Amino acid sequence: MLSRLAQFTIRRRRLILVLAVVGFAVAGALGGGVAKHLSSGGFDDPSSESSRARNILEDHFRTGSPNLVLLVKADSGSVDSTTLARAGERLTQRLAAERGVADVASYWSLGSPPPLRSTDSKEALVVARLEGDQDQIVKRGGELADELTGPIAGGRVEAGGLGPVFHEVQKTIEHDLVRAELIALPITILLLLFIFRGAVAAALPLVIGALSVVGTFVVLRTLASVTEVSVFALNLTTAMGLGLAIDYSLFVISRYREELAAGFDPNPALVRTVRTAGRTVAFSALTVAASLCALLVFPLSFLRSFAYAGVAVAIIAGLCAVVVLPALLAVVGRRIDSLALRHRPVKPVDQGMWHRIAAAVMRRPIPIATAVIIVLLLLGSPFRHIELGRPDDRVLPTSASSRATNDQIRADFSSREAVALAVVAADTSAAGTGADRNQAIAAYATTLSKLDGVARVDALTGVYIHGQGIPLTGELTDRFKDPTGTWLSVVPSVEPVSPAGEKLVKAIRAVDAPFDVQVTGDPAALVDTKASVFSRLPLAGAIIALITFVLLFLMFGSVVVPLKALALNVLSLTATFGAMVWVFQEGHLSHVLNFTATGSIDSTTPILMFCIAFGLSMDYEVFLLSRIKEEHDRGAPNVAAVARGLERTGRIVTAAALLIAMVFIAFATSHVSFIKLFGVGLALAVLMDAFVIRGTLVPAFMRLAGEANWWAPRWMRRLHDRIGFSETVDLDEPVRADDCPRPAEDLIGAP
Repeated sequence: MLSRLAQFTIRRRRLILVLAVVGFAVAGALGGGVAKHLSSGGFDDPSSESSRARNILEDHFRTGSPNLVLLVKADSGSVDSTTLARAGERLTQRLAAERGVADVASYWSLGSPPPLRSTDSKEALVVARLEGDQDQIVKRGGELADELTGPIAGGRVEAGGLGPVFHEVQKTIEHDLVRAELIALPITILLLLFIFRGAVAAALPLVIGALSVVGTFVVLRTLASVTEVSVFALNLTTAMGLGLAIDYSLFVISRYREELAAGFDPNPALVRTVRTAGRTVAFSALTVAASLCALLVFPLSFLRSFAYAGVAVAIIAGLCAVVVLPALLAVVGRRIDSLALRHRPVKPVDQGMWHRIAAAVMRRPIPIATAVIIVLLLLGSPFRHIELGRPDDRVLPTSASSRATNDQIRADFSSREAVALAVVAADTSAAGTGADRNQAIAAYATTLSKLDGVARVDALTGVYIHGQGIPLTGELTDRFKDPTGTWLSVVPSVEPVSPAGEKLVKAIRAVDAPFDVQVTGDPAALVDTKASVFSRLPLAGAIIALITFVLLFLMFGSVVVPLKALALNVLSLTATFGAMVWVFQEGHLSHVLNFTATGSIDSTTPILMFCIAFGLSMDYEVFLLSRIKEEHDRGAPNVAAVARGLERTGRIVTAAALLIAMVFIAFATSHVSFIKLFGVGLALAVLMDAFVIRGTLVPAFMRLAGEANWWAPRWMRRLHDRIGFSETVDLDEPVRADDCPRPAEDLIGAP
């Protein structure tokens, strides 16, 4: 089939290239503005208790947790000065009149309650709830922060809370993405020129990358019209689109040059390239896509969005590499080496650096493999203590305005007003009516207020602090009134998104309530998200393992090779995650990398990194094993086949790894810590896999397994003979004339 595809590509190369140009233009027009159609949310499980409770608050009670906080700071004196008090009241009224703003309360409007005043009395809070979905909250939060911050009579105003924070996160990521591309692109071009040693060859991967990225933008734009797609998926699209295009182009162009160097004319060389390297690229793209498909099992749209982007970009990059790239090569022909920087003499296959490395490893496979495994396990040991969390304002640098505001609130106030938990009861009939109902609510609120980590509980019957009730009426308690139900606001005294915050949620849920309740708020969402993620992890891992095993078996006809690949990839990624815990969770190198360590790592990032890094690792595994299998099937003994296969692919794999690592490292320049983690972690994973795993453990294990590398039970061997896809073709068979047709445009006017 690939031979026929190559023949068609040669015949219709101009048509294919015209269609590619037209497709790029159309995709650019349709997908260019994709970012404004994507969501900045998607971090919660919609079926979790916290999500259901939040929906009840919004739909039934028409309220919710505060997501906008204004910090009012006195120029001199206290916030009780006449001038600042009047300005604070006017600010409260102005905010309440704004579009999309509800539940506005302030230190001055509520009668000067101490929790809304700083410990030194020089600062006070105005809290409000922005209405709408996550995107509307983020957008409106940014607008109001711009409008309301600045000097007022007797003081000045600063903005914090979820809305302004994530508006600043989104804007920061957008700016960081542009900067990362400006950093990565020139470095990538220079590395491509160095690796390909020619301007023509170096330009081709960029063409494939551009087609892959823009094509994926159209896919995301289409999906966004029917489901929620995260804006953060654009980062993956850019990084993997360029990275996979470079990987696949390197493999195809290197094989094409190899066939030209063997004495074949351009068209026969191209046919042979597609029959071999094209098959490898196709399987590699399927393997990468399969790894990212596992993200679809998670209910968080944030993770599912990366599956949409990753699968699309892998398939499009693979398709372009086996169709558009051969069409370009058919046009270029021998001019692939035009504008060469310098020609480096090609060494015999048994004299190259990677051949020598493989031979050295295979002479002492046991001690080398043992030493490498010990080092990887030591690197991975911090992973045992991983703590998962959620993004909050601390993902921003301390210089960010909303981060600085939240830091000041964190330091100067005894409670966390803007991140209160809500305990929701849609039906309180189980507690009776009238006075009986109120008594039950008061008793329940009193119990909650005694819990460690609770600063205050606000309820229909008053305010409760450490078991002491203060009966109140008016605006503070009216918001809890409802004919059939009620809700309670639990203001924490501990950092909400932290182990202490999780412990508080579990304690609240463990308290016997007089009616059915559900708990929501950021700490509750963290608990529920972790539970949701952990419950789906076994399924996701099983999907990755099964699909990878099946694809590698279909390609190589072995059960040993897929099992070895799975084991080595898990070992490599464990070491990477251990290093990430040591750096980003424990805070080592935080001053060098300029981020704030919070004692936890975003719960979705390790899963995302695992699927992406696993796919890229299998990408390199397929490249290497395909050449080893080819040499073995042509009669080379096991040791020679491994050494030759590593020599023929070692430079390609390491070059591809360096290039894609540079793309990821560019993302590490981001000012948002979880994007920084994403970039550093994936760069380390790719480099460790390409240099350590492929350079030492793969040849060591293949030397120890010997001919058993290619073993499979008889029934599986028969199955492979019927449905498998062998990488090897008979390269010693003369290429027929049909395999190198003249282009259709060359036949015009022929007799």
